[in-house]
Amino acid sequence: MIRLLLRVLGREYARPLRRTVALMATTAIVEGLSYALLVPVLRELFGSSPGDAWPWLIGFGASVAVYAALRYASDLSGFLVAAGMLRGLYHRFGDHLAKLPIGWYSASRLGEVSVLASRGVLQAMGVIAHLLAPFVSACLTPLTIVAVMLAFNWQMGLAALAAAPVVAAIQVWTGRSMAARDAERTERDHEATGRVIEYLQAQPVLRAGGRTNERFGLLDDALKGVEQASRRATVSSLPGTLGLNLTVQAMFTGLLALGAYLALGGDIGVAEVLTILVLAARCADPLLSLSETGGKLRGARSVLAGLDAVLQAEPLPEATDPVRPAGHDLELESVVFRHGDRTVIDAMSLSVPQGQRLAVVGPSGTGKSTLLQLLARFYDVDAGVVRMGGVDVRSVQPEVLMEQIAIVFQNVYLFDGTIEENVRLGRPDATEEEVRAAAAAARLDEVVERLPGGWEANVGEGGALLSGGERQRVSIARALLKDAPVVLLDEVTSALDPVNEAAVHDGIERLMAGRTVVMVAHRMRTVQRADRVVFLEDGRIAEEGSHEELLRRGGRYADFWSISMAPAAGD
Repeated sequence: MIRLLLRVLGREYARPLRRTVALMATTAIVEGLSYALLVPVLRELFGSSPGDAWPWLIGFGASVAVYAALRYASDLSGFLVAAGMLRGLYHRFGDHLAKLPIGWYSASRLGEVSVLASRGVLQAMGVIAHLLAPFVSACLTPLTIVAVMLAFNWQMGLAALAAAPVVAAIQVWTGRSMAARDAERTERDHEATGRVIEYLQAQPVLRAGGRTNERFGLLDDALKGVEQASRRATVSSLPGTLGLNLTVQAMFTGLLALGAYLALGGDIGVAEVLTILVLAARCADPLLSLSETGGKLRGARSVLAGLDAVLQAEPLPEATDPVRPAGHDLELESVVFRHGDRTVIDAMSLSVPQGQRLAVVGPSGTGKSTLLQLLARFYDVDAGVVRMGGVDVRSVQPEVLMEQIAIVFQNVYLFDGTIEENVRLGRPDATEEEVRAAAAAARLDEVVERLPGGWEANVGEGGALLSGGERQRVSIARALLKDAPVVLLDEVTSALDPVNEAAVHDGIERLMAGRTVVMVAHRMRTVQRADRVVFLEDGRIAEEGSHEELLRRGGRYADFWSISMAPAAGD
């Protein structure tokens, strides 16, 4: 557990964690040793001179005070170390997620990452703050007490020690038998979380289909799976819990019978038997807590394993000797990119001179958006090379590459905050005047003026409180504020109403001015503004040229264009 915890947290936390564990172990041993003083205390109390017990009582009180001070220090250390590690783990987890390729974020991982990043991280840190001290105490305090019993009476000490391998065997057996159940419960939990997210995102579709009163079958099945997995895990844990309780009770009963036998034979006094039974009773409490603590530790270990699996996922490699692009022209040379068994981009070569605009068109599923993602190095190519300014993008530091690129997606995601905070994501250190100028260029100021809170208006999670066109204006203002020399646009006006489309087009025109632009587009107005057009088909460039040239050729582009313009011609 400790090794796994350190692997997840990082080796820089090894020293404070080991120091905390050592302090907890010392506390547990001192607690056990303090009970050794009960032997002379009870012996004197039941002897001929009870007053002689006072020095031992004072010593016992002093040892308890030392134990209390150590317990306070160890608990405080556990909380402080856990708090520090919590911040570190959040940063490490977030930084690592930001470096993973976009392809890693499959739909099945949404629920998993959501659980790990919220409840999972807190549960992992709860090991240090809440579980480690009880577990160490449950292991070391009874062993220390047994050592005291061995020193006092070897027969009864050995009888108590006989329970140790049985308890250990039960814990190992329970852990192994529960491993599969814990894994199943974790998997069901992740699946259910993903289904909840899916259900919430599907609300517009469900309501449009008049299914608001129906149960969502996939979500119901997932929640039922969580219930069944939890029930199976609970049932599986019962033999271990019962076995531990029976072992502890059998140990206590055996000590009672052995003590009575020895006392009747005159080998030990009644006071000594009573003392050993008191020590044995004190052993029982931490041993019985092992069942509950062990279950929580197994759950935490499952979470730690999930965190470790994410942190072990390979990010995109970084160059050992990074190079800065000398210019802002773009080039793909014999690029091949596969997603699973499917070849999305197949031996593609093209170039975009600095300051020119390239429009990418074609049917759905031909690799248009993937092309933009390769230019931004969201993925690494399987073959060939992508260059910016004559430099392989794999030789550029990711932060430097992102400084050169502004991206406006079709589906804009805004963070739950104010409009100004979302615009400032483009350049956090921008002045207020620069933010206002970018907003005006994107015609976002029109939106701000009509919102009740103005610049302080909250956009909601994902920008849910704004319309699609308003979110797009925020995205364009953000890109304008970034002022990057390369702009990537992904069908930014495909689903906008005429009013918002006109406003967004104005903002896009200002954004593209003087920059190297690659835009995925369907609208004629957008394509006509490009210096060159490439038509993709099955991951290859089927045709290439200006808009007018391609129409004159009467090839695939012209056919595609006629089909896409047919509804507009009939209006």
